[in-house]
Amino acid sequence: MRVSRPAAPTLRPRSMANKPSVPMPHTLLEDAYGLIAGVLFAAIGIAMLKAAGLVTGGVAGIALLVSYLVALPVGTLFMAINLPFFLFAYVFMGWRFAVKSVLGSVLIMALLQVIPHAFVLNYVHPAFAALIGGTLCGMGVLAFARHGAGLGGTGIVTMWLSKRFGINPGRSQLAIDCVILLVSLTVVAPTLVGWSALSGVALSAMMMTWHKPGRYECS
Repeated sequence: MRVSRPAAPTLRPRSMANKPSVPMPHTLLEDAYGLIAGVLFAAIGIAMLKAAGLVTGGVAGIALLVSYLVALPVGTLFMAINLPFFLFAYVFMGWRFAVKSVLGSVLIMALLQVIPHAFVLNYVHPAFAALIGGTLCGMGVLAFARHGAGLGGTGIVTMWLSKRFGINPGRSQLAIDCVILLVSLTVVAPTLVGWSALSGVALSAMMMTWHKPGRYECS
């Protein structure tokens, strides 16, 4: 009786086995949709924080903080504070990154002007605004990062730190946010600053958890 031998395993050529996967770039339509989604997330998040009298991290937090001191719309302040960071983005991150960042910020500014006439919040508890608003802002930052843009000044800086030194954007964002929250103690009541800290953690946690180089590349 003949005993059949098991077939030898098929070996992949070494060049194929070790060939690194190459992530597919987003199409123009995918980039546009991703940036629009980021704009919607960020604008609604900022509006919720504003309604509760809170601040948050990043340029959004700086704009909210300044809006409590001067009679200017938060959207206008958001755009004005971002202007020097756009030059930074052009020099260190390239013109594509800079153009996408500018377009996204312009859309956020415009949407923040429209929201008071279309989305009126009579009351929102600070805890709810901090958790949901901060998370929405974080989703906006994440959407921009995934499509090669930065959601405003500090987001641009954290993306550059990630590209240049491999520092997780969420960690560097959290460090910047701590400084913003400490400064806000001079303007906002300590209780509200405490809730604002929760919004900053929620924002940064989105980046620390879901923006890790290599995790979402094709296999």
